[in-house]
Amino acid sequence: MNNVTSDLWNKIRQQFDSAPYPNIPLEKSPKKDISLLYIHNLATAYYLRNQQVIDSHNKVILDAGCGSGYKSLVLAEANPGAKIVGIDISEESIKLAKHRLIYHGFDNAEFYVLSIYDLAELNYNFDYINCNETLYLFPDIVQALKAMKSVLNDAGIIRANLHSAIQRFNIFCAQKAFTIMGLMEDNPGDLEIEIVTDMMKSLKNNVLLKDRTWSHDFEQEDKKERILMNYLFQGDKGYTVSDMFTALRAADLEFISMLNWRQWDLMSLFQQPDNLPAFLAMSLPEISMEEQLELFELLHPMHRLLDFWCGHSQPERTFTPIAEWDDSDWLNIKVYLHPQFNYLNFKSHIDNCISRSKVFPIFRNVTLNKETIYIDSSMALCLLPLFEKPYLMMDLVEYWHQRRPIDSFTGKPIETDQVFEFVKTTLSTLEGFDCIMLEKLSS
Repeated sequence: MNNVTSDLWNKIRQQFDSAPYPNIPLEKSPKKDISLLYIHNLATAYYLRNQQVIDSHNKVILDAGCGSGYKSLVLAEANPGAKIVGIDISEESIKLAKHRLIYHGFDNAEFYVLSIYDLAELNYNFDYINCNETLYLFPDIVQALKAMKSVLNDAGIIRANLHSAIQRFNIFCAQKAFTIMGLMEDNPGDLEIEIVTDMMKSLKNNVLLKDRTWSHDFEQEDKKERILMNYLFQGDKGYTVSDMFTALRAADLEFISMLNWRQWDLMSLFQQPDNLPAFLAMSLPEISMEEQLELFELLHPMHRLLDFWCGHSQPERTFTPIAEWDDSDWLNIKVYLHPQFNYLNFKSHIDNCISRSKVFPIFRNVTLNKETIYIDSSMALCLLPLFEKPYLMMDLVEYWHQRRPIDSFTGKPIETDQVFEFVKTTLSTLEGFDCIMLEKLSS
């Protein structure tokens, strides 16, 4: 299959025409889903790659394989002022996507019934391309990546994902079984869903396929989409981390990061990462990022999606980790609040933390990591002015010093160098919890 007229491509189109995906109510809004918005904010990936901050206004964002438009809506909410362009091969999905964006008040969006292969017809160059739950349907993922790369600005970023062949192994076994049973010959519908449900219910509970893939929740009427998008998913294929990197090299695209990068930390798999056996302690720090990710997947295949950011190859650059910055580095930075944390509810918590001297928990949940820190009023004071504008480091030090000039324990004036050290430590912590961005200024 190398074009949109093939039999399988038509089956995929029919499946999404009859059951547009995702089946999310029109009125549902992602405004309160900070994790989802954080991931879809152009600033997140741009900062990870460049340690620089970018504004979404006037940027052009493509939702490639937009489906029913929910992720297009997320992209619009996460990137104020950006133009959203959505494409999909399903005409019914495009109708829903258009309606969804209009319903939520976004008029700077366009939608087209179009294949990724034909992106050049749009006459757009994109600053960000979101290709979610689509790439693995293509017969040749390299050609699909090349098609997106051809309309990507030089500094642009692509987000794409592939189904994991290892994590999803049992689902692929199920798809093969139901293909043998003839359930995938035509576009699966209610009858095929009913047959799958009856078969899975009839299996003994200790049968591995049932034990590892089935849930009683699937038997509910509103879970039909789960069955369709797993057991009866036309064109579904799995890939490994090695396949992902091989495709990126073939498309001449540079890997940036996994989307949920904190969940791909190889060292987190060990009970005592600071006290590894000698061989591991010597060898693991030397392996490449590709090898780290591949080893993680082999040891702990927990991720359904190999979800990644990539882009054009960039000039070689080296970033000093923030933990290794010296005072001269800290003196030459600008501090930004991440756009997804600049919302009223978060600010009200910060205000209460300061005015009532309460502690406030910040969860590292934007990448689904449940680690928590508690900030006190002194730490919150470093965040408060950032709701209005970014601050230079020493301006932020001065802001804090003016409001806390006296040490509450000793009753003596606090020296500027003490404030500098405190603000530096606080910003290091907050940056690690994703709520601020630290941009080095040009010398």
